[in-house]
Amino acid sequence: MTDFRRWWSEDVVASGRLPLACLLLGFIVGFILIRISVRLIRKQVRWWPGNVRAGDVHIHHMVFGVILVLVSGMSMMALYQSSVGVISACAAFFGVGAALVLDEFALIYYLRDVYWEEQGRTSVDAVFVAVAVTGLLLLGFHPLWLLDINDFRTDPGAAERIVIVVFALVNLVLAAVVIAKGKIWTGLFGMFFLPLLVIGALRLSRPGAPWARWRYGRRKGVMRRAIARERRYRRPLIRAKIFVQDLVAGKPDVAHVRRAAEEELVRTVVPAPPAPIPTYHRSGSQKIAD
Repeated sequence: MTDFRRWWSEDVVASGRLPLACLLLGFIVGFILIRISVRLIRKQVRWWPGNVRAGDVHIHHMVFGVILVLVSGMSMMALYQSSVGVISACAAFFGVGAALVLDEFALIYYLRDVYWEEQGRTSVDAVFVAVAVTGLLLLGFHPLWLLDINDFRTDPGAAERIVIVVFALVNLVLAAVVIAKGKIWTGLFGMFFLPLLVIGALRLSRPGAPWARWRYGRRKGVMRRAIARERRYRRPLIRAKIFVQDLVAGKPDVAHVRRAAEEELVRTVVPAPPAPIPTYHRSGSQKIAD
């Protein structure tokens, strides 16, 4: 407890990250509360208020989240010179609103209500990404973590500016390569930990990713190795992910986890189509096929 208090006072409050901590806390609390609410509504518990409706129209909680995000965001901009407590309170409400929005991210992505369907797990993925990135920022990680950025901010010279720009560009290029290889989580976390980006950029691409389309389309051996590796390493990860998603979104079931994992492997671990062959006009000018 003493170590936590020291970390809270020195690394969070003293370093000006209290609003970020309140945002993360509001996000987690908002997500837990809305998940409890929707489960109680689904079970039709009598003492719990039901869905909010305007006539025959069901008002999704995403709407209230958008309102909270707008109001709290504008309040933070209008009151940016206020005390840390006021800004932190606005940040907490912003986190609650963001949780309500991302909890229905699947509805935004698919443009239909898939909350309790298989596609509804997309919302849980979005929440995990938001919590992970915010947590890393709260712990003090940033894309330029290898540089002592505080020293550069005091009086950056030309050489320091060049180092910062080059390091940032290397981070971005490696992150783009890793994400193009279909490794979203590695790309996100690698922005805060450069060795992950280096490893992700050197390893084989996921077989259905854009990189595989560009580089492996006509290299059958490499594509087969990518598919075999993907199924071998992704199976336990997908099972664990689906179990956690079911734990959050519904009742976990081992048989469903195994079946859903195999279905996802069949659906997602497929070779990318080869890139189109460029065609040429008679004049000799190149034309790239769509």
